[in-house]
Amino acid sequence: MRRNRSLPHRTAPVRGLLAAAALLGLAALAACGTGDGSGHTDAPATETAAVPAPAQKKRIDGLPGMPPVLDPEDVYAADRPGRLSPVVEDFPSRVYVPNTESDTVTVIDPATYKVVETLRVGRQPQHVVPSWDLKTLWVNNNRGHTLTPIDPRTGRAGEPVEVHDPYNLYFTPDGRYAVVMASLDRELVFRDPHTMKPLRTVPVSCYGVNHADFSMDGRYFIVSCEFSGELLKVDTEKMEVVGQQKLPFEGAMPQDVKIAPDGSRFYIADMMADGMWVLDGDKFTTPTLLPTGKGTHGLYISRDSREMYVSNRGEGTVSVFDFARHEVTRKWRLPDGGSPDMGGVSADGKVLWLSGRYDAEVYAIDTRTGAQLARIEVGSGPHGLAVYPQPGRYSLGHTGIFR
Repeated sequence: MRRNRSLPHRTAPVRGLLAAAALLGLAALAACGTGDGSGHTDAPATETAAVPAPAQKKRIDGLPGMPPVLDPEDVYAADRPGRLSPVVEDFPSRVYVPNTESDTVTVIDPATYKVVETLRVGRQPQHVVPSWDLKTLWVNNNRGHTLTPIDPRTGRAGEPVEVHDPYNLYFTPDGRYAVVMASLDRELVFRDPHTMKPLRTVPVSCYGVNHADFSMDGRYFIVSCEFSGELLKVDTEKMEVVGQQKLPFEGAMPQDVKIAPDGSRFYIADMMADGMWVLDGDKFTTPTLLPTGKGTHGLYISRDSREMYVSNRGEGTVSVFDFARHEVTRKWRLPDGGSPDMGGVSADGKVLWLSGRYDAEVYAIDTRTGAQLARIEVGSGPHGLAVYPQPGRYSLGHTGIFR
């Protein structure tokens, strides 16, 4: 369709009513233009300009009972700085560090970088895990076969609950179940999220189930199997394995799992392949490897959902991965080396906290510059530390996966 970009210059004389009608028509066209007084118009001469309809965001058909997805383009939309749930807004800010070889949890005040308390827990604590309702921190005493509850309001540890082989702990997005990653038992155990009473045990054929994350709609989750180099896809509602594959790397050792903000793919850290596997979770096809650094281990999302911090335990570095560019854009090296492992991001997004697994220390890293802010001595074998509280409506477990 032809558009009038300027008014024609008439050289021939015009007469009578025909000329008057033509001039009135031209004036009307000028009035429908851009409004800059030039008489230009972007509308067709024979119809009014079309107004585009507002873009419709895709609808997420979530797991029944799951809180609605806030933004279908960003699964982490609830995790912005300052968006603390009313449940946790009065909790003191602390960093809880499980020391696997000391059987303790070191508690750090992040404002002063000082150790304020050391809690005695069960044998071989692996991770400190926020509960789905945000009210409790569960310490996974793997070889002690217990979970120790901590009240984050008071910092006090409660009576341990018997749970066999609790290497790691997750919660389904609807809050109905806790899911224990029983690594050596080769089981996924669905339990009551409050009492931890077992409700369903799912045997698996892979070895070393350890980390997981859920799809945007919560209907399935991807699990890494550390010792056999495999991935599982688990139907959340049916509580059954619906997919299993071997990673295409000899000696693969998958670790932490995180979903992309837009839900399009999963990233799985691999400490032997020295990078992240990029997986289409819906199709569950063979993933591709994206190198990040030696001993890739933990994955943590920035508060604006633009970047992901990747701890490379084998070389003492943190890679910064840009989601939009789909590449590593920076790499921060810890001064004097170290073994950055598991951790989390501060509530304001300014500090990345990581345990130093083989160095009995914790690192505080500036997320703007990569500079080391503090290096704090803790117990032996620090592992899955939790920064708490953090923004979010509910927790999916691990060291803090919030939605």
